[in-house]
Amino acid sequence: MATQTGITDLPARERILRTAHDLFYAEGLRATGIDRVIAEAGVTKVTFYRHFPSKNDLILAYLDLRHAQWMAWFNAALARHGGAAAGAQALVPAMQEWFSGQALGDFRGCAFLNGVSELGPVLPAVVEVTRQHKQEMTDALAALLPPSDQRRQTAEALATAVDGAIVQSQYGSDPATALGALALITARLTGA
Repeated sequence: MATQTGITDLPARERILRTAHDLFYAEGLRATGIDRVIAEAGVTKVTFYRHFPSKNDLILAYLDLRHAQWMAWFNAALARHGGAAAGAQALVPAMQEWFSGQALGDFRGCAFLNGVSELGPVLPAVVEVTRQHKQEMTDALAALLPPSDQRRQTAEALATAVDGAIVQSQYGSDPATALGALALITARLTGA
């Protein structure tokens, strides 16, 4: 958190946001109190509320940051594993990076699915941010597929399979099971 290398040198807003990101992702949106974020970011309450008038504002900023980080990683991982040349076959090794903790730190599932589960009914903006995130993920998957009348539908099916693999990896004891299922679904959907 605030004791991480280099984080104490950041401006207060960035320190708060980075600290909240780590806590929210690791421990949950509801379980993480504002006082803990303030303490670990090393700021005063006045400073915190100057940048984030409410916890909901901080949650939405966290999801925006998580979206930017995750999509940058996802697109880079797909490219590392062959990108459009490899097609949908780039998906499973990319997800394996994340599930194993090789990317983005410890794997705790999808921040967006977790957020909807925790706050969707009481903070509809979380649902909307999640829709936008999943739409962009689906767009990245569509870019892996050759042009066809079924391209969008296949990308949407792959996105649903990815979400299922994320959830299974989150509660399962071995991500290999989820990755194997994702590989099978990917092969069936793309004929590879």
